[in-house]
Amino acid sequence: MSATLTSIEPATGALLWQGTASDVEAEVARARAAWPKWAAQPIAYRIETLRRFVNVVRANEEALADLIARETGKPLWDARTEVTAVMNKVDISVAAFSERTGQRRLEAAMGARQSVRHKPHGVMAVLGPYNFPAHLPNGHIIPALLAGNALLFKPSEKTPAVGEMLVRFYHEAGVPEDVVRLVLGGPDEGKALAAHPDVGGILFTGSAQTGIAINRQFAGNPGKMLALEMGGNNPIVAWDTADIASAATLIVQSAFLSSGQRCTAASRMIVKESLADTLIAEVKKLADRLIIDHPHADPAPYMGPVIDNQAADHLTESFLFLMSNGGKPIKHMVRPTKGLPFLSPAIIDVTAMAERPDVELFGPLLQVIRVPDFESAIREANNTRFGLSAALIGGSPEQYNQFWANIRAGIVNWNRPTNGASSSAPFGGVGISGNHRPSAYYAADYCAYPVASVEIEQPRASIGVGLRDIDISTMGD
Repeated sequence: MSATLTSIEPATGALLWQGTASDVEAEVARARAAWPKWAAQPIAYRIETLRRFVNVVRANEEALADLIARETGKPLWDARTEVTAVMNKVDISVAAFSERTGQRRLEAAMGARQSVRHKPHGVMAVLGPYNFPAHLPNGHIIPALLAGNALLFKPSEKTPAVGEMLVRFYHEAGVPEDVVRLVLGGPDEGKALAAHPDVGGILFTGSAQTGIAINRQFAGNPGKMLALEMGGNNPIVAWDTADIASAATLIVQSAFLSSGQRCTAASRMIVKESLADTLIAEVKKLADRLIIDHPHADPAPYMGPVIDNQAADHLTESFLFLMSNGGKPIKHMVRPTKGLPFLSPAIIDVTAMAERPDVELFGPLLQVIRVPDFESAIREANNTRFGLSAALIGGSPEQYNQFWANIRAGIVNWNRPTNGASSSAPFGGVGISGNHRPSAYYAADYCAYPVASVEIEQPRASIGVGLRDIDISTMGD
């Protein structure tokens, strides 16, 4: 009997959605059977189908934004920006497909030609996260469909309703129902997808712990494509600047946008000692002003709740751990509404801690570290196994060049937030933040594989060396 699944609105505690877990074996079989016909369609047909998807989303824009807001708890304005990103993904993916996997032909010897073309992997599985339940899986699904793959999409068990709506929109646009299949369930269904022999690739966005487990599972199977995006423990380095207000704003945006539930959110503020007191005071003053409320509140909140009470409990416990091990609270983490996962943004100075946990604290918790010089700032920024995003606020062009050259991260910004990544650029990290398969504009790279060919219409060949001479005397009349 299939397990019953539920989705709860984090801002209200109300039941939003209910369903049952999918039969993974049956869903893989349907996608596998449908894939060859989709792959055989001309690219122009697949592009046109996905342009219709944009029209379907646009016609349902407010409904999708409302559902994202209710199921994740993020403010409605934030959910609307996610829906815009979903629509923009098609044009970006079409351009990336042409640029990065386009067909190439060159002349070869003896009148032959050399060709480079790309083939789809077949059936691919997308394991989606809860923080961007439409945009991030869509960022895998659109380029994979363009390349000719069939897709099995398992949304996070915390945001199944958005996943269900997204798949319905693909089908309404004309993507065959068996080419994109919704797989509902939790970790067991995810493991079953990853282990299935008919799944040719896993496109994963989520925690480092889960991503590493999938990577370990595939260690003996190099034939499967694996693209991992596994979050970060991201540094934002604050250096010499006369504009303290703008620096504080960039830090608050980096740390607390989407309640800190962005993989590119700043977890560590590394600040020059002589600048620290002034800047920290300004950051705290701005954080104190942030409105925390339900997604549809008026005035509009800057932050909603985190995804659920389990996440809120983990974050409050993490704050208490830091405080109990040498951290000095600057702004305490508070649970303002009993029984619901609302959190106030928290700031804690961990400079004096002997050992700082190198973990992703997925929520509105900013750790402050004071350093005496720029070299120390870079060392501290690199003091992590992660390597997704980093930013320098202030500093000179020469210092930014030094920062860019020495920082270990896949996204490096200057005087912009850590979470200011563009869908028109690659998105991915190093260390345990990823496996060198960046998404966004570079998603085309992992959705198809290159095939090199040398081709000529008639066989033409000769061997010019290494053959014995023909003995004419042994030849017949």
